[in-house]
Amino acid sequence: MDSLLAPSSTSSFPFLNNNSNNRIKHKSLPSSLCFFNLRKFSTVSFGYNRHSCRLRLSSSRRSKIKCSTSPMMSSSASPEIPQPKIVNGPGGYVLEDVPHLSDYIPDLPVYSNPLQDNPAYSVVKQYFVHVDDTVPQKIVVHKNSPRGVHFRRAGPRQKIYFDSDDVHACIVTCGGLCPGLNTVIREIVCGLFHMYGVKKVSGIDGGYRGFYAKNTVHLDPKVVNDIHKRGGTILGTSRGGHDTSKIVDSIQDRGINQVYIIGGDGTQRGASVIFEEIRRRGLKVSVAGIPKTIDNDIPVIDRSFGFDTAVEEAQRAINAAHVEAESFENGIGLVKLMGRYSGFIAMYATLASRDVDCCLIPESPFYLEGPGGLFEYIERRLKENGHMVLVIAEGAGQELLSESLQSMTQKDASGNKLLQDVALWISQRIKDHFSKERKMTINLKYIDPTYMIRAIPSNASDNVYCTLLAQSAVHGAMAGYTGFTSGLVNGRQTYIPFYRITETQNKVVITDRMWARLLSSTNQPSFLCPKEVLEDQGHEESSNELLDNGKCSPN
Repeated sequence: MDSLLAPSSTSSFPFLNNNSNNRIKHKSLPSSLCFFNLRKFSTVSFGYNRHSCRLRLSSSRRSKIKCSTSPMMSSSASPEIPQPKIVNGPGGYVLEDVPHLSDYIPDLPVYSNPLQDNPAYSVVKQYFVHVDDTVPQKIVVHKNSPRGVHFRRAGPRQKIYFDSDDVHACIVTCGGLCPGLNTVIREIVCGLFHMYGVKKVSGIDGGYRGFYAKNTVHLDPKVVNDIHKRGGTILGTSRGGHDTSKIVDSIQDRGINQVYIIGGDGTQRGASVIFEEIRRRGLKVSVAGIPKTIDNDIPVIDRSFGFDTAVEEAQRAINAAHVEAESFENGIGLVKLMGRYSGFIAMYATLASRDVDCCLIPESPFYLEGPGGLFEYIERRLKENGHMVLVIAEGAGQELLSESLQSMTQKDASGNKLLQDVALWISQRIKDHFSKERKMTINLKYIDPTYMIRAIPSNASDNVYCTLLAQSAVHGAMAGYTGFTSGLVNGRQTYIPFYRITETQNKVVITDRMWARLLSSTNQPSFLCPKEVLEDQGHEESSNELLDNGKCSPN
């Protein structure tokens, strides 16, 4: 609701101006102050069934929000699950907004943001993010294109909905390890402490299960001072253990009113359920997510933290494989990298290395035998160069094993499929093929650096990114936003609704230029006719894609 209640310009309210002579003191303001200029938006649809809200524009361009309680629901009844909060504007403008505490809790007290008196921010020309600032999801458009989907820009707000002395924040890390976890923890703690004066921050030990099965860990800037130099997470982590009722009971019993949840798409789905239960109970608790996936498979955002570090470290394994391969006659260096459903690490590490002869990812089907198959390509490269390097993502080629192995239906505690070690399987198939069928001696070295990559601290680039993600989440929670994920969209920090993060997965598009660059770098075949690729992915584009020597494989 901050976007709807805050003025588009503070000129009408001199007591809200940034001018040091007019700064308001740190005191509560009535949240009922809601007659402000709303220039951009023509229609606001909240989707919350507890209230039916419509924004009407008058000729004076001054707007009033009219909210009425639905006759189908009494104040004591449990509200239904809300629909997305959408704001429509002129020119096809669509804002996929995030929930706000004032959407379901009336008459919340509002406070001035202490950042306006923070010496570190004295050099900033504009202390606070403008209420109309949004970030477009797509930046490449045609002159007649609609303005499209936007997300709310992240950053500090002029009004906050928590008194710093009353805040009890908690941080939890879930799922697998990823470079940068400790940096995010550190920056949330330091951001709350140094920017907003929050003194009470707790760490949840051991993932979601820690809410109800373990004691909390006290966190302050001294405790987290140098944890960014270490890998892993000081809070511990786990998969599964999500019991919504127990978790929210624990949050309520401990007096926690800000929850920061760091994890991948499964963790963010859990965070969304926690938010819905908190909203159902009418609790003043902000739930903020920080997306974590080393595979970079979370949609909407530009990239996930830890990805740059993973690509950089993956190159060390590729370099080692290249040294091994070129040191032996018919040497093959095979490197397995992370990428359960998305092959971004394998693709980017291959492009960065330039020593890779073939890269296999989950999005690009391939076959082993026959004309145009992997075995034929390996033999050709060995005859041309005397060695080769093969990179394979962990999720690639899983369908090749599914016929003989039945574990494809099994899942881990996070709901992810238990994958077979396809790289080890292919290694053995390569050995068998060349020793038995081709009567050709090869020297294959298999390298799996997966857990070495996961366990290292983040590099400089990811450290900076983690800082931006963490501080953006803190600003959003203090401003009363909830049920959102902090993420980078087109180079700008934004607040993204949970449902956008969890509705699909980010995958490599093998009809995109980036994959074409990889094929150009490795000179590997596409293994599949582009027409079939387009049919598999549901594209309806003209057939001007790359072909392998101008022909499709007969298989």
